[in-house]
Amino acid sequence: MSEGSKGSSLAFGQVVIGPPGSGKTTYCHGMQEFLGRIGRKVSVVNLDPANEAMPYQCAVDIAELITLPDVMENLKLGPNGGLIYCMEYLEANFDWLQEKLAACRGHYYLFDCPGQVELYTHHEALKNVFAQLAKWNCRLAAVHLVDSHYCTDPGKFISVLCTSLATMLHVELPHVNVLSKMDLIEQYGKLAFNLDYYTEVLDLSYLVDHLASDPFFRNYRRLNEKLVEVIEDYSLVSFVPLNVQDKESMRQVMQAVDKANGYSFGDQEHRSLEALMSAAVGADFHFASTLAVQEKYVRSQDKVLEEEVMDL
Repeated sequence: MSEGSKGSSLAFGQVVIGPPGSGKTTYCHGMQEFLGRIGRKVSVVNLDPANEAMPYQCAVDIAELITLPDVMENLKLGPNGGLIYCMEYLEANFDWLQEKLAACRGHYYLFDCPGQVELYTHHEALKNVFAQLAKWNCRLAAVHLVDSHYCTDPGKFISVLCTSLATMLHVELPHVNVLSKMDLIEQYGKLAFNLDYYTEVLDLSYLVDHLASDPFFRNYRRLNEKLVEVIEDYSLVSFVPLNVQDKESMRQVMQAVDKANGYSFGDQEHRSLEALMSAAVGADFHFASTLAVQEKYVRSQDKVLEEEVMDL
């Protein structure tokens, strides 16, 4: 990657962002394996200076430049201040990143980013790193992971929508919002609405009405209405459900990201993808059961209503 050179090769990739515990590292591992099986050369770049246990094959590791424990010890900073310092240090050492990425020329990049939300909603350092990558002819899409358990709590889901919108506006990249850990959603509790209500972010007034049933949130109805109006006025936020253990789910996310960053694959990759998707279904194929969770909720709710009508 040579800055500003017209003849430099075009590269593609994903910057994987999101709050702590949303599954960013697991996603990078799963996507690296999935893309590798269809013939795409993938290099994972760890930009999280606090990431010590990486399950994936790491081509570039920020730990060679700086680590969070060292910063916290030497500069007497806390975790949040230390992460900000690390990102500013990375921004000041673009030449190190450029040299490392040059060794992976021709590969598809997965950037595993830190989990501090402020880095994507307020701070400029990581945004400037992404902008510099774009100057090096790297076409990126931001993959913003959000834990699907937030869907079970209307108040938390509204806050997630606000965070996702703020991230999209601040990062200024083609954006794919992902509801991660869909295979675990049944453990979190019942959803108030159908799954597509959350993925497509449909009429949020129903969510405000649902919140009003809680005495605590009833006092903040006007505030929630205004937050919902902001989200709906921009009309930017929607989600793709993801179960990393499921091939079909991974394919849908991959296609959404490829559409966002403009990546177009060749015939060989297309044939490899068809072969992978038609392979014998193993015990790890949970996508149908994941989507069936919401159907079960709907059926159980309908049954309760039917019983109540019969009692009347």
